[in-house]
Amino acid sequence: MAKGQLQQQEQPWATLQNRTGLDTDMKLTRSGKIALTILVVIIAAAVIGVIIYFVVYGKTPFYYHISFKLNNVEYDSEFDKPYSQEYIDLNERIVSLMNKTFQASKLRRQYIQSHVVKVRQDNGKTIVDVVLKFKSCYSNNAAVFRDRARNILLQKLAGDTGSFCIDSSSFKLSDIDMDPAENLLNMCCGRRTKMSPGNKIAGGLDSVEGEWPWQVSLQQNNIHRCGATLINNNWLVTAAHCFVNAKNPQEWSATFGLLLSDPKLKRNVKNIIIHEKYHYPAHDHDIALINLSKPVLYTSTIRKICLPEASYNFPPNSDVIVTGWGSLKTDGSSPNVLQKAIIKIIDNGTCNKKEAYDGAITNEMLCAGFMKGKIDACQGDSGGPLVSSDSRGIWFLAGIVSWGDECALPNKPGVYTRVTSYRNWIKSKTGI
Repeated sequence: MAKGQLQQQEQPWATLQNRTGLDTDMKLTRSGKIALTILVVIIAAAVIGVIIYFVVYGKTPFYYHISFKLNNVEYDSEFDKPYSQEYIDLNERIVSLMNKTFQASKLRRQYIQSHVVKVRQDNGKTIVDVVLKFKSCYSNNAAVFRDRARNILLQKLAGDTGSFCIDSSSFKLSDIDMDPAENLLNMCCGRRTKMSPGNKIAGGLDSVEGEWPWQVSLQQNNIHRCGATLINNNWLVTAAHCFVNAKNPQEWSATFGLLLSDPKLKRNVKNIIIHEKYHYPAHDHDIALINLSKPVLYTSTIRKICLPEASYNFPPNSDVIVTGWGSLKTDGSSPNVLQKAIIKIIDNGTCNKKEAYDGAITNEMLCAGFMKGKIDACQGDSGGPLVSSDSRGIWFLAGIVSWGDECALPNKPGVYTRVTSYRNWIKSKTGI
């Protein structure tokens, strides 16, 4: 069965009344107390306002976008892939240069981080775009601070930059607002900021905020129906069977965050693209794409997953994680907190045995779970991610929750749409 398919009146304040015989002195005393109380309230409000101003405005970080050319680094097309070793190595070298530059400067206490957000080519050479983040303090003047940062960088780039030969004349620096800056700082795919140990899905554990930052809830008329996965600012990937009886994008929305009841962010759906070869009730080609009505900006708790190349291999018996807000057991209750479970990839040969799915598993499908049962995706998890990390701790989307025989039964592991089989289809529709 498809997992996730269609389930005293307030009392008024007592009134102070003037009574016969109340002397004038008592009236004046009471009036003075009221005036004093009002004065205290006004002063307290002013103090709170000043504190809020400095907390909200006085400490807003400074962000800068810088770029410069590396004359001794030949451009490599692998730089376009944020999970490639070539990109990671270059980013680490640039970040190391920025760290050493500012940690040896008068801005060492303000410097927070840097990150290569784009790598471009210019006549075969490499240009890097970097975002810098600094703390600010109450006395900081934005223009003065920016000039200090610029001068420190220009002095460094014109001098000893280690293994880099930098064209200092190509250097550019500009301000960047906080939201787009944080989006760029968090744009690397498959990286998470929070981790917690362990194994409700059927047999899983609560997740923590930011642990699975690509997880999305797809909601029909504000009711959770399926999971989905964020693959860039504008696109989600999910299961086609979620839309068998509901293809109107206006009925759907996407929420982000740990809790269904209190999401961090919500987006309407602009368009739903269902695989052309998907025909319910068959399970083949169970994949769909969601185009959001407005881009999502990345944060420390909302990030995209890495999409694997078509040739990427997820070997049998390797650990994978399935996440979702689906039922904790067949026809059971659903949680408010995102659930996670560690399971194993099962080879298709084992999954196609007579006592299992008896030949129903195609090459475009992937089985994961345990042949003994107990841990599995369930109703409401459909469309959600099955993810795997490589040796560097970068997470890739291996599968999409698709179908199975009830939940967590022996010899009936979960069946997932194999993402590598549809990598080219995803690119043809989204450009990703």
